[in-house]
Amino acid sequence: MLREAVGSEAAYEVATLEVERAGPSYTVDTLETLRAEHPGAEMFFIVGEDALADLPNWVRPERILELAILAVARRAGRRANVVQEAMRRVPGLGERVIWLTMSPVEVSATEIRERVRAGLPIGDMVPAAVETYIRERGLYRE
Repeated sequence: MLREAVGSEAAYEVATLEVERAGPSYTVDTLETLRAEHPGAEMFFIVGEDALADLPNWVRPERILELAILAVARRAGRRANVVQEAMRRVPGLGERVIWLTMSPVEVSATEIRERVRAGLPIGDMVPAAVETYIRERGLYRE
């Protein structure tokens, strides 16, 4: 689906290392691999505010912060106290976060899957090529 979303845009590259890795795939492992492939590069990991709030539960969150700066997209309805709690639980988190200047993201992957399951349109939530990909393959129907 990412290839469909990116299309022929030359500025983007789709990396498949997570799906090619045997066993569980953790963000920290992916960032370690990318660091080894691109030593010295400044890495940014784009996440939603909901993922930031859950970061204390991830595998090796402190190492994630060593490897990348978190670029965080605000989520509609997110409570600031949940994010503050995450920042309290993961040392150094506050210094490794930049907030993306954008309107809060009103869409979630869960909502997209639920709409597909209910037979509702998703064209205003995903690129047209992604919607076609989902519908042609019957994804998220069950």
